[in-house]
Amino acid sequence: MLSRRSYLRSMLGGLAAIRAGSAQTRRPNVLIIVSDDQGYGDISCYEHPKEVRTPHMDRIAKMGMRFEQGYANAYVCAPSRAAILTGTYPQRYGFYTASDSRVGLPLNRITLADVLKKEGYATGALGKWHLGIEPAYHPMKRGFDEFYGFLGHGAHDYYDLKRASENYLSILRNYDPIDETGYLTDNLGREAVAFIGRNANHPFFLYLAFNAVHAPMQAPDAVIKKYDTGDPKRDILMAMLECENNAIGKVLDELERRKLDQNTIIVFVSDNGGARANSSNNGPLRDYKQSVYEGGIRIPFMISWPGRLKAGSVSREPVMFMDLMPTLVAAVGATMPAGQSFEGRNMLPVLTGKSSAPLHDALFWDGAEEKTAVRAGRWKLVNNRGKVELFDLQSDIGEKTDLAATKPEIIARLRQQFEAWSKWNAPRIGKGSANDEGEAGAGRARKKNKRKTTKDD
Repeated sequence: MLSRRSYLRSMLGGLAAIRAGSAQTRRPNVLIIVSDDQGYGDISCYEHPKEVRTPHMDRIAKMGMRFEQGYANAYVCAPSRAAILTGTYPQRYGFYTASDSRVGLPLNRITLADVLKKEGYATGALGKWHLGIEPAYHPMKRGFDEFYGFLGHGAHDYYDLKRASENYLSILRNYDPIDETGYLTDNLGREAVAFIGRNANHPFFLYLAFNAVHAPMQAPDAVIKKYDTGDPKRDILMAMLECENNAIGKVLDELERRKLDQNTIIVFVSDNGGARANSSNNGPLRDYKQSVYEGGIRIPFMISWPGRLKAGSVSREPVMFMDLMPTLVAAVGATMPAGQSFEGRNMLPVLTGKSSAPLHDALFWDGAEEKTAVRAGRWKLVNNRGKVELFDLQSDIGEKTDLAATKPEIIARLRQQFEAWSKWNAPRIGKGSANDEGEAGAGRARKKNKRKTTKDD
């Protein structure tokens, strides 16, 4: 006869096994990979120059769907990352630009990690946070069980990984600053592989947020020497991209080794368009990061889910970061939280080829810098600090021909749509506006950032 202790141990083990299930029958794992400032042309499964080779990133597209019209919710890092985790326009809660991260993602917003953790998922965040530096905004207070990375601000040195004078400038393991060594991109790949190993026997959500290929421009010398583009800065960018690609390859290999690849939903995006400052290439798109032209907001966007999505498929449906949360929540069989608005749309009908209507009537951008845009169908209206332009994206992806003078009725309609959308936006939290979740952070004077590589963007 079993002792009481042995009986309880047996029961608990049995319940854990039932809850976990096999890798084939349990709920799907979720892996979101966010690249930083990676251009639309700096990935080889999109239109790209000859020096770009990203075979492991391309694996994700080959396993699933590549979006040709995937958009970030913002033309800079922090609000785009906020949209990924909250499923709605970040402007609704006053998060417009990079410096709003100095306050943080409002505490009353439910995150994707909150939802999946409640569903029994192990949750981990790795890399760049950029959604608040005060303790209340720490990833482990926002639904994540584990954290390895840095809190703020937009960049971090890739080699100087010693503890800094302020925690938010340090590499943290969970809440604790650590003295780390190595190359940060490699470290993030290592940590992702370890997280998968620790959680291989039950469903997990991993948010893997690289800071590559964001400045500072740093990569191993041996990798840099492999490139000769004629632009020394671009040579470094290509080396940084190669290191990131290799780190992703190790993560994909680990999923395959543990036979988890067929039951893992993988999302890959860049957080905004490629940056001019790091010699990015945005392919046929106009302009760069910090712009409402396509080069600032249209990004590499891929989703794979082997066995559920057609391998190697391509979609021209306009989709946005805020669509990820409702899509992933639906994919794992959960429901979106009640009592909070979500303007993202479930993309599963698009992913499975069952959609019969556009996912969005219109998409909107506003960075609180007098640079705004609205896209409705083929038409896109840009207001670039008072200069109003209209483009037909169906025939003019490069936004070369301004049709504003010949289409006043379309301009009027898009303006009306933008005004209707924007009237529900909150004031910027980074300007000290009153709101019930951010006033404590907004009211504090921020200490001057002591590392020049940790500026907002």
